[in-house]
Amino acid sequence: MPKFLVQRWHGMHIVWALVLIFMMTVALAWYQWLLGLLGLVLGGIVAVYGILAEKAFRRDLDDYVLTLSYRIKSVGNDVIGHLPIGIAIFDEDHEIQWHNAYMSTVIGKASIVGESLFASFPVLQPSGKDKEPGHEITIGGRVFELQLKASERVLYVVDITERSTLKKRYEEEKLALGIVMMDNLEEVAQGMDEQQRALMLSKVTGEINEWALKYGLLLRRLSSDRYMVITKQGTLKALEQSRFELLDDVREITIEQKLPMTLSIGFASGSDDVIELGHLVQGSLDIALGRGGDQAVVKFGQRQSFYGGKSNAVEKRTRVRARVIAHALRDLMKESDNIIVMGHKMPDMDAIGAAIGVLKAAQLYGREAYIVLEGVNPSIQRMMDMLKEDEKLMKRFVSPEQALNLIGKRSLAVVVDTHRATMVAEPRLLQATERIVIVDHHRRSEEFIDEAVLVYMEPYASSTCELVTELLQYIHERVVLDMREATALLAGITVDTKSFAFRTGSRTFEAASFLRRNGADSALIQRMLKEDLDEYIRKAELIRHAETFRNCIAIAAADSGKQVPQLLIAQAADTLLNMTGIKASFVIGTRPDGLVGISARSLGQINVQIVMERLGGGGHFTNAAAQLQGTIAEATNKLKQALQELEKEEGLFE
Repeated sequence: MPKFLVQRWHGMHIVWALVLIFMMTVALAWYQWLLGLLGLVLGGIVAVYGILAEKAFRRDLDDYVLTLSYRIKSVGNDVIGHLPIGIAIFDEDHEIQWHNAYMSTVIGKASIVGESLFASFPVLQPSGKDKEPGHEITIGGRVFELQLKASERVLYVVDITERSTLKKRYEEEKLALGIVMMDNLEEVAQGMDEQQRALMLSKVTGEINEWALKYGLLLRRLSSDRYMVITKQGTLKALEQSRFELLDDVREITIEQKLPMTLSIGFASGSDDVIELGHLVQGSLDIALGRGGDQAVVKFGQRQSFYGGKSNAVEKRTRVRARVIAHALRDLMKESDNIIVMGHKMPDMDAIGAAIGVLKAAQLYGREAYIVLEGVNPSIQRMMDMLKEDEKLMKRFVSPEQALNLIGKRSLAVVVDTHRATMVAEPRLLQATERIVIVDHHRRSEEFIDEAVLVYMEPYASSTCELVTELLQYIHERVVLDMREATALLAGITVDTKSFAFRTGSRTFEAASFLRRNGADSALIQRMLKEDLDEYIRKAELIRHAETFRNCIAIAAADSGKQVPQLLIAQAADTLLNMTGIKASFVIGTRPDGLVGISARSLGQINVQIVMERLGGGGHFTNAAAQLQGTIAEATNKLKQALQELEKEEGLFE
């Protein structure tokens, strides 16, 4: 019997009553002993009765407690056996020793006693690191949560189907915003009369409305060439699964035009803040346009996906944007203490030529300007030999360490021929100033220097040198280039266009004409581009290993034990593209820095940029590259796998 029951306060009144009776009996016996004796007998009877009653109470209480314990144990066993939660107990060898009846319902077997815990629930397989305390599995269309208590060797299985369904429904019904834009309306409609323009717009608008009706999208026109789309996150996933077939449909119905109409689509979801969602969807559209249009970009939380991109960027026929950018760049230069210009790591002639053009623009306004160059690689060796003849120009080339000492908060950092922070010659320079300008002709990738105050990215351009040449014509009233400066700019255009054979437009030739008028020496450029006999033999050795993939794609992999310069890999890819029946070429080799380099080229029927992006690289529609860790064989397998996935998802060719 617990002490608190023996010493309970409510039982003391009996003891005090007996004491009072005894005292009254003694007092009564003082006056009359016979009455006192009678009172003593009666008090004894009351005392005996109280003692017997207390013993009976304790006996009944003990019986009740024993009965209650049995009832609780019985109910507990019944609850554990029929509770809608699976319970399994296992030993130190993870062999199931006991489980309740509900566990049998979950597994679909009468008993799993004696079986391995991991055989019944493979998701619980041990690994080198600690497993998460909870796992979700689906059995028979129901969703269950596994809660493993390793220290107690107990597994709980809880049915969370309703909660999972509600969670899924909540995620699918989140807001998703999109913008659909006709990205080349002015170029396509140029030369059309009003009737033809209205007919074409009617076709495209009808196609967009049918697409919205098919997927249940709320479509609202924002302007003549732009639509706002409001939908749910679940519908956005369906659009991604369809890979935005609207892009192909619109291009096909306008194919009879000299320039088919293309769309750029930006979508965003995954944020509860509508204002933030609006910024994200605009950013997605900007990326789609920066990558050349004719594609969709989806920003889903931290994930960014690209769809389409089967068309080359359309050349803009007007230079209005070039003039606006030139004036903005001029104002930034005037307000800056000095200008630091840098290209990408392992710079080519396009990066060096563009940097020299920006340097010239800064000098026109009397600003101190420097070009960041870490070292001379084979691709720019001959150009640098030419520039060494100009001592004043060579003094403007500084190392990354020197540039870090020169840059300040009011310095202007101009990045040319790249827009990725990890690719610039010295990433720390971007952290040292808030004034950053980007001039690039590559298609925009997921990684981007967001801190830039001025961005001039035109993927239709042949090279960054072409863009810089146009800027020079507007940045100052009278621009007079030195022969070496003009030659460096023209060399960048020549290299990136393969001597004006690829990615050339009317503005490319206009830029080249301006440079020729300023003394650019094309004969000197041809001497810079000459190949050594040893390099030609090494390139031929690379090409000798080529094999065909899908009968029209050439893949050449160098020997695993040999190091090949990146320039040689690129030249081999260019040469392979000239072979009969080859629409695209990929050359793989181990670079001197230990990375495996892949150069990709195409004639425009396949977008090698999206192939390289799947391997962590990027570039242009017809010219791209990637660098991977690992071996030649692993890189080759990854490349073939990416090509197969792309062919399965949306087809390799237009």
